[in-house]
Amino acid sequence: MKTKILLKEAEMPTHWYNVVADMPNPPAAILAPDGNPVTPDALSAIFPEAIIEQEVSAQRWIPIPEEVREVLTLWRPSPLYRAERLEQALNTPAKIYFKNEAVSPAGSHKPNTAVAQAYYNKQQGIKRLTTETGAGQWGCSIALAGQMFGLDVRVYMVKVSYDQKPYRRSMMQTWGAEVFPSPTDMTQSGRHILEKHPDSDGSLGIAISEAVEEAAGRSDTNYALGSVLNHVILHQTIIGEEAKKQFEMIGEYPDMIFAPCGGGSNFAGVAFPFFADKASGKEVELVAVEPTSCPTLTKGIYAYDFGDTEGLTPLTKMYTLGHDFMPPGIHAGGLRYHGESALVSQLYNEGLLSAVAIPQLETFEAGVLFAKTQGIIPAPESCHGVAATIREAKRCAETGEPKTLLFNLSGHGHFDMSSYDRYFKGELEDYDYPDEAIQESLANLPKVG
Repeated sequence: MKTKILLKEAEMPTHWYNVVADMPNPPAAILAPDGNPVTPDALSAIFPEAIIEQEVSAQRWIPIPEEVREVLTLWRPSPLYRAERLEQALNTPAKIYFKNEAVSPAGSHKPNTAVAQAYYNKQQGIKRLTTETGAGQWGCSIALAGQMFGLDVRVYMVKVSYDQKPYRRSMMQTWGAEVFPSPTDMTQSGRHILEKHPDSDGSLGIAISEAVEEAAGRSDTNYALGSVLNHVILHQTIIGEEAKKQFEMIGEYPDMIFAPCGGGSNFAGVAFPFFADKASGKEVELVAVEPTSCPTLTKGIYAYDFGDTEGLTPLTKMYTLGHDFMPPGIHAGGLRYHGESALVSQLYNEGLLSAVAIPQLETFEAGVLFAKTQGIIPAPESCHGVAATIREAKRCAETGEPKTLLFNLSGHGHFDMSSYDRYFKGELEDYDYPDEAIQESLANLPKVG
C-alpha cells in the first residue's frame, strides 16, 4: 500500500466548490443591526466586488483565477498520506489518512484563501489590508499573500498569542507585515476594551473589531478575514477536492472525516466537497472538532450575533457563545472564537454534520503520539483533529470495524514548541468553560426579529 498519494500539478482543481448549491435550504440572510437584510453594496466598504459576489453566490463551481493557481502551485497539490505507523501503534483495523496542509510556506491551510483575497483586492486597486489573527497562522498567510501581490498588511494579533507565539509574529514581519498586540490604543474599539479591561488578553472578536474599524475608515484599505465567511470557506474547498481525487486514485473512500473547527474554514475546506457526495446519498460522516474551553457548536446556541466584540460587523445566524465571550488563553489560539461559520452552523443545525469537543491535554497527548509515529509535529489546533481520529480508531479496535478515517492536518507546530514545552512540564490543564459564564455571555445577544 502506498503511504503517500500525490496529484500532479496539472490535476490541481481549476474551480472552487460552493456548498450552497447542494444545501437543502438557502442560507439564512445576513442582517443589519436594525434587522433588515444586508445588501451586497453595504459590504463594499471593506471587501472588493469579486469577494462580495462570492459571498452571496449559489453557483456550484467558481473558477480559480490563473494568477491565484500560479501562486498555489508553490505547494499545491498537497499530499495525502496513510498513517500506517499510527495505525500500528493503536493496533486498530481502521485505515487512517491525513491531508497534509502543513507543506505551505506559512505552514498551514490558511494561504489557500489568503492568496485569493490578496489577488482580488489587488485587482480592485486596494493598497493595504487589515486583519486579525489568533495563533498567527492566518496573520502569516495574509502577510505572505500581501507580499506576493504588493499589498501592505497590518495585523491585529490577539495579545495572549502575541506573547505565546513570538516567532509567528517574526514570520509576519519577515514578509513585511506590521503586527500589533490586540487590544491596542490605536482604534476606538481597542481603547474601549482597555478602558473596561486594562489587562485584557484579547480575543479574535476584539481583534476583528479593530481591523474592521481601520479598514472601514480608509479608502485605500480593505479587510481580510481568515475564516467564518462564505468566500473563505469557498477558497478552502480546494483541500477536499484534492483529497477526493487522491482517494479515487487508490480506490478508497473515507467513512468519517475529522478536522479542527474554530471559525469553520479548516473543517469546511476538507469536508464540504465530500458533503456534495453526502447530499446525493453517499454514506460519510463529517465531524467538526473543537476545544472544550471554547465549545461553540456543542454548547453554543443557534442565533443571530455579531462576528466581532464591538458590534461593527453585520449579524449572522450561527452557533455562538456570545460576541462578548472571553475565551481562556488555551494554546490552540486559532480555535478561540465565539462564533462559527454560518454555513457550517446551518448544516449542523439541520443534523447534516457532527461535532465533538475535546479537552486540551488529550489533544497534546494525541499530537505527541502522531509526532512519534509519523514524524510530523502538529500545531495545537491540528491536534484536535488528530485526537478525534485516534478516539475513533480506538473504537474500531474495540469493535473490529475496519473504517477508513481522514483528518486534515491543517498545520505544523514548529512555532508552537513553547506550548509543547508547557505540556511536558505539566503546566497545561484542561478547562471546561463554565455553563454559567456561557449563559451570561449569551444573555447579551442582539435582539433580532
